[in-house]
Amino acid sequence: MLSAPAFVAPTAPARAAVVQGKVSMLQQSSAATQGVQSPNGAAATLVTGAAVASMALASQRRNDKKPRASRKAQVAMAASKVGCVGIVGSSGAVGQEMLLCLEKRNFPTDRVRLFAKRAAGTTIKSEKFGDIVVEPFSIEAAQECEICLLAVSGDFSLEMSPKITGGPLYTQVVDNSSAWRMDDNTPLVIPEINGEGRVSAPLVANPNCTTAIGAMALYPIHQKYKLKNVIMSTYQAASGAGAEGMAELENGLATWVKDGAVPKAEFFAHQLPFNVIPQIDKFQENGYTKEEMKVSWELKKIFGLSDDVKVSCTAVRVPTLRAHSESIVIETEEPINPDDVRELLRNSPGVKVVDEPSSLQYPMPLNATGQEDVEVGRIRQSIIFGDHGLEFFVSGDQLLRGAALNAVIIAEGAVKARA
Repeated sequence: MLSAPAFVAPTAPARAAVVQGKVSMLQQSSAATQGVQSPNGAAATLVTGAAVASMALASQRRNDKKPRASRKAQVAMAASKVGCVGIVGSSGAVGQEMLLCLEKRNFPTDRVRLFAKRAAGTTIKSEKFGDIVVEPFSIEAAQECEICLLAVSGDFSLEMSPKITGGPLYTQVVDNSSAWRMDDNTPLVIPEINGEGRVSAPLVANPNCTTAIGAMALYPIHQKYKLKNVIMSTYQAASGAGAEGMAELENGLATWVKDGAVPKAEFFAHQLPFNVIPQIDKFQENGYTKEEMKVSWELKKIFGLSDDVKVSCTAVRVPTLRAHSESIVIETEEPINPDDVRELLRNSPGVKVVDEPSSLQYPMPLNATGQEDVEVGRIRQSIIFGDHGLEFFVSGDQLLRGAALNAVIIAEGAVKARA
């Protein structure tokens, strides 16, 4: 049985020492991740509408399917609780999902505080936590919470995360940005895979959404059969690029219905309606994009893979609103059988096997939307790698498993560790 690599919690000076170099690196990557300018004009005016539409879609899916907490993905929660959990960047799509996850999972805290710049002063109604007035962020206020969940930019996290951690309540930070993921002194955590001994660190990094979704299926397979090579192709929804991405997709479709033509792209590098774009984030010197390399880098760190194990990814933006999908081909050291893998995954945390081709049952982003588990199907023997290869398809809600849910489960483990 393989295990993820051990983690030694870093000191604050060790973490702060790498901040300056990371800032300059992050500033070279645009927030849009498409190598184009930020949206303006019509697309910008639709940002709010797109966010509302996304929430409405998620709400409709929840109402239709009555989504439940994951059957197997829950981390056991301690009888004790903390006084306060803060969400920094609470007005964004991920921040809003973080609050919903805290409510849905009955998170053990007396109160929740919300921090956001543009939404400061507004009141959010919460069934579990009552009326919450959104506050402007300050380090002093954040340190009045035992745990802070960050749904902010990498630049903000690089500057503020080391300053938030510690303090009178020994505040812990769970960061959803890419700022600290590959820092040697910061644990990169998917709780069901490598959370033990890591969730109590002062600063914990959430993985990239694409990495997290694929990892839920890949890790149980790696434990039993030992990965040798991984080839992944992704089909990533517009919401992965934020509210601006959803706005451009919706605006393009609406304009096509009205006028018979799709307007020129302002946010994405190319038209997204009726199209797919084989670029997410900046191109690197090796020809891969940064999004694709994140999958390679992060899987190696989370799984503790040796340099002999190769991970390749092609990331593609597709014209769907929410939930990412991935086609994955693997080569393993040990012989592998599809039926055995189905049974293995049925008993793995955070995974739901949907694999009945005779009744046309397989993973789809529409069904994965609003669900905690990652759906896995189309499991078949690889005709390339034979008895040592497998091919399958996964779909998962990138705002949940790929972001908010993963952060909240990390925080649940942190509460348990404090007990």
